[in-house]
Amino acid sequence: MASKSSNSEAGKAEAISVIMPVLNEAGHLADAVASVINQNYPGEFELLLALGPSTDGTTQIAQELAAADSRIRLIDNPRGLTTVGLNEAIRQSKHDIVIRIDAHSEPAEGYFANGVRILLMQNADLLGGIMDARGRSAFQKATAWAYTSRFGIGGANFHVGGEAGEAESAYLGIFKKSALTRVGGYDESIIRGEDWELAQRIKATGGLVWFSPELRVVYWPRGRFDRLVKQFYSTGVWRGDLTKRDLKNAPKRYFAPPLLVAAVIAGLWMVLAGWYIGILPLAAYFMGAAGLAATAGGLSLKSRIALLIVLPTIHFSWGWGFWMGFFRGAGQTIDKSRVSA
Repeated sequence: MASKSSNSEAGKAEAISVIMPVLNEAGHLADAVASVINQNYPGEFELLLALGPSTDGTTQIAQELAAADSRIRLIDNPRGLTTVGLNEAIRQSKHDIVIRIDAHSEPAEGYFANGVRILLMQNADLLGGIMDARGRSAFQKATAWAYTSRFGIGGANFHVGGEAGEAESAYLGIFKKSALTRVGGYDESIIRGEDWELAQRIKATGGLVWFSPELRVVYWPRGRFDRLVKQFYSTGVWRGDLTKRDLKNAPKRYFAPPLLVAAVIAGLWMVLAGWYIGILPLAAYFMGAAGLAATAGGLSLKSRIALLIVLPTIHFSWGWGFWMGFFRGAGQTIDKSRVSA
């Protein structure tokens, strides 16, 4: 039985359940857990780690963390699917406010306290803030820049910021558990894009999805080329599938990468047929990417060079994946960048 979300004792913070799906996160898990514990949230809280079948020592790290803090509970997620782990963590959570944090992210100071306050003040069912992408290596910093640029991943407010208000979706999310129960939790048939799909179902039942730029979560993106390709291909596949399912509500920006891929392929066919003007779409794209790399603020020379690799990797992997998902469906496509250590 979940505890009551409303708290009759004056000045006492709401009790919260923090849920975290975990798979092959040995390099990030300890920092992610520390960022939760160090929130110094004034109310009762628990942290539920849904452990997938990791191959990099993540499970041992999780066990050591749980042994050191009784507020951490471990949940077995043998299938390793994010949605399955999240739903089991939600089912086992004790409290009526549920906060999702991923193992490669770290909530900023005050995220829990401010998030609970805003959620209740707005009477929202789902609240999200800004994905504050950061990097350590030159390549990862370039990827982080792409996450925060309208010319990188796109213009969603949790990437680029904006004013507080009703939102299309939310990054990670602070939920009323009643809303999750009302819509049946995450759709376990969806492997990528589950957060967007869940937000649409919450809104369809009259729930409010809210964005607040006051909230920030540090996110560490993939730091290697091969993992970035796998991540964005699988993301594109699922976005194509979900777009086909709900074409009316799909944001127009989702079509930019697939249209780019179509234009480049058509142009290359023209070149093969002797129409050399067909090279223009590809040439124009790389000129634009070079211009972005040259003017990108806050990046070193090495990161600017890496950006020339990162941008086309994101756009073409995502765009090609979108067409695969749109026409063939996503099936059981998974993000293989997290399956192997």
